[in-house]
Amino acid sequence: MTSRPRARGFSFVELVLVCTVLVVLAGLTYPLAKYTQLRLKEMELRSALREMRSAIDEHKRYADAGLIPVDFGTDGYPAELEVLVEGVDVIGQIDKKIRFLRRIPIDPMTGEAEWGMRSYQDDPDSESWGGEDVFDVYSLAEGKGLNGVQYSQW
Repeated sequence: MTSRPRARGFSFVELVLVCTVLVVLAGLTYPLAKYTQLRLKEMELRSALREMRSAIDEHKRYADAGLIPVDFGTDGYPAELEVLVEGVDVIGQIDKKIRFLRRIPIDPMTGEAEWGMRSYQDDPDSESWGGEDVFDVYSLAEGKGLNGVQYSQW
């Protein structure tokens, strides 16, 4: 009796089973990757807002200490965001400026360096800028974050 050599390789059923497992694993990782990307953008947004708000607060501290000139009616807040980048002359020193930001950050949700602004005189939840000064900034992005809060309210 002669024996046939045993066939080597995988059977069709084994290949289908392995492909099914791979498809299920890929399906499970897609939402995780999607939310990870969104979470990274939200972290960038929080960081940009924190950076600009800190610069606004620093401008106010310098103005309150009398180190930089204060425009009438601004309460020591910058007239616009660009002032934080361009710099402000220091009182009592020649040709010295203080810059509070290197550049205006880009909103990661919109992809542009456009931000909503509020004046000191505006309501805390106002969506329009009074134009007197810049007291606060917010994102112009539509939609809600993973925490359920609108991006414009961060």
